[in-house]
Amino acid sequence: MGLDVPAVPAPCGAGTSAPPRRPGSIRRTSTIDATWPDGMGGETILDGRARDLVTSPNGTASVVAEARMRVVLDSRRLIAEIATTPERPLLDGLVGQSGMGGHRGRLAEVAAADVSAATPLHLLLDDLPGATLVSGSAFRPWYGMERYLAGKEEVRRRVMTGVCTGYQEGSSALAPDGTLRWEQHRERAVGIDDLDDDSAWHELVDHHEVSMRRARRLDLWVSGPTVQVDAFFQDSSTLPEGGRQSIHEYALTAEADAAGFVLRSVEPTPRVLPYRECPLAVPNTTDLIGRPLGELRPMVLSVLAGVAGCTHLNDMLRSLADAPALASALGALSDR
Repeated sequence: MGLDVPAVPAPCGAGTSAPPRRPGSIRRTSTIDATWPDGMGGETILDGRARDLVTSPNGTASVVAEARMRVVLDSRRLIAEIATTPERPLLDGLVGQSGMGGHRGRLAEVAAADVSAATPLHLLLDDLPGATLVSGSAFRPWYGMERYLAGKEEVRRRVMTGVCTGYQEGSSALAPDGTLRWEQHRERAVGIDDLDDDSAWHELVDHHEVSMRRARRLDLWVSGPTVQVDAFFQDSSTLPEGGRQSIHEYALTAEADAAGFVLRSVEPTPRVLPYRECPLAVPNTTDLIGRPLGELRPMVLSVLAGVAGCTHLNDMLRSLADAPALASALGALSDR
């Protein structure tokens, strides 16, 4: 028997990635582009870029922080190479380690300063497991389903029941034995660079081969005693005929008090999701209200674990932990 899925919240379709920049705000954007020079099964090249941009009250823009990341994963998803700007020599300790399980724990040891300061570089490094997890699905429209699934034999046999809201028992995503049906909803993406403002995003690379991109935007501004957040999250991949398809896409607004950075409200909007059950995670996000923003990275993974959460919504919610650092950067510039 299938699950009873209410009409609301329901995905409302792909949308534009960014509103006009608000005077007196800070915008953090990041992208991680995955490519495969030797095709599916070969090395994965991850090109990460992030930027913090302050828009002054008179509308002028100033870059206050930037970061780059290049990671090469071998066929087992072990880190073969890693290089970043700014340079962090201790990251060499991640070479030979998994870019998936246990990565964030190891990152806390070799990049402790970036973790505590919530830098743009930390956002890229922290996002490595999530971006890697979804990246391989970029091959589906290029290879066709039969060829694609031939390279996913291990995953095809894996029981996914209980992993997330979309994979709860009775979901349309799952066969009776708990394995995936592989019948996902996707739709044409609106390009994140399809905007009139050249400063809306950092510099992007236009890929025409098989490629997956995880893109994030977080706008923050202070309104009286509150901090306001408007955010966007998208996983999208290139198409053989040109353009991109959106696989996961959320928008989100949130409010916290400016003194203690305690979350007062959060409203995710599902836009594009693979299964009709995925939005069932949205109402559970109210369980985070009253929690300090700076503690959300670990807290989201415990409060919204398993069928209580959506993997990709959780990734978006975790980035709210960057808000105190962004507010500090915005305040520092305003005080000059």
